[in-house]
Amino acid sequence: MSSGSLVLSKTNPDTFGAIHLTGSKSECNRALILNALSKGIVEINNISSAEDTQTLFHILEIQKLNTGSQLQTIDIGPAGTAMRFLTAYFAVTGKEIVLTGTERMKQRPIGLLVDALRDLGAKIDYTEKEGYPPLQFYNGFRQQKKHIRLQGDVSSQYITALLLIAPTLPLGLELEIVGELTSRPYVEMTLSMLKETGISYQWNGQTLVIEPQFFQPATLIVEPDWSAASYWYAIAALSENAEITLPYLKKNSLQGDSAIAEIMEHFGVSTEFAEDGIKLVKKATTTFTQNFFDLKDCPDLAQTVVVCAAALGLNATFTGLETLKIKETDRVKALQDELAKIGVQFTETTKNYHLDCSNLHFPDKVSVKTYEDHRMAMAFAPLALCVKQVEIEEPNVVGKSYPSFWEDLKKVGFEVK
Repeated sequence: MSSGSLVLSKTNPDTFGAIHLTGSKSECNRALILNALSKGIVEINNISSAEDTQTLFHILEIQKLNTGSQLQTIDIGPAGTAMRFLTAYFAVTGKEIVLTGTERMKQRPIGLLVDALRDLGAKIDYTEKEGYPPLQFYNGFRQQKKHIRLQGDVSSQYITALLLIAPTLPLGLELEIVGELTSRPYVEMTLSMLKETGISYQWNGQTLVIEPQFFQPATLIVEPDWSAASYWYAIAALSENAEITLPYLKKNSLQGDSAIAEIMEHFGVSTEFAEDGIKLVKKATTTFTQNFFDLKDCPDLAQTVVVCAAALGLNATFTGLETLKIKETDRVKALQDELAKIGVQFTETTKNYHLDCSNLHFPDKVSVKTYEDHRMAMAFAPLALCVKQVEIEEPNVVGKSYPSFWEDLKKVGFEVK
């Protein structure tokens, strides 16, 4: 497949089939850090094929073999989660490292995490712009304090990065979360996985406490990715009839993005849970029962839900989207620009974002820019059920989290050129 663009179409408005999703990127990236910190005592089953996870996997594998003291430069490309998790990992593991990434990665702030690690005693310098990657790490970590404070409404990945290293810190960690906590389910996922590896913790009010302790032998079984499942919910919602089976997804999932099941009930898609996975079923009639959605706990669903609501002509309001502006791209601006191509306005008022679908129209062809963002490509792909042709620019961006996405669309009747 060329990296230029692809064209999607679907002549049959119905969608039926079974799709096997790769392992959760969120779970897997946490598991890889726990595997490395535990020196292999914590094992992993069902490693994700997502490029971000594979990047992190290979970096950590190389580090296991590297016992030298020579300065290394590690380029993590566009892998944002890897940047945050490795920042904490390298801060305390005593290696001379320069950690860098793409030009977009160099525009994504990391100062709050670096400040917290410096408070703990880490030696970290910025090699270019203050507050942003690249970062240089030095050996000789000596913990200076146990209690640190971190803003809660910027990125839950900063909090997770600190929690993952906490058991290995000589003094342990008291992490006080300042203000409102964004993406709380992701923090709860981290704590649950730590518990599976024998690590105990206390969460009292705004403070998380993890004492120094040893990992216990464990095998972390990675569930399929609910973020990837969200695109299939959108496809079901925009189909006239749909039954889509997604094996091995769990009703009581660690992943905050499992909230998509409840959200899509409002868009006419029901979820049937079974021991071996889930089935998405398009209801005979769609009655919108809600037009306000708080995505604070699941911001990675925002593009999927916003585009689906727009395509259905639902004038809706969204909140909890503050972190979207510092993701792979400014996702709010990207949504505004691309939705305008079907006549939909997406406007911001303080912390609320409003969809105005009064001028919604579907031209014969829509060309969608992806802005080097995997979720833009996959969130807009279901529009092929409304438009004769959807052109996706730079389609290979899906490799970041869901490499087989275009092949999976073919399995249920999409034509992919």
